[in-house]
Amino acid sequence: MSISLQLEDDEALVLFELLASKKLLGSVEAPERNVLWCVEALLEKELVAPFQSDYLEQLATARQSLVERYGP
Repeated sequence: MSISLQLEDDEALVLFELLASKKLLGSVEAPERNVLWCVEALLEKELVAPFQSDYLEQLATARQSLVERYGP
């Protein structure tokens, strides 16, 4: 079984940054950590922004967009 998830570009970018920052790793057990690594790897294959020179600007814009869309 497999599932597909659809994320907006800004959602994917912010999620990738959260996973890549490893902030969540101290609070999860091995099975959850492993699935977080899998999601991070999938996002890394799809995203271009993390490898661009203006990544931090794109991330800031994405974060602001999510706040505007969903609230603080």
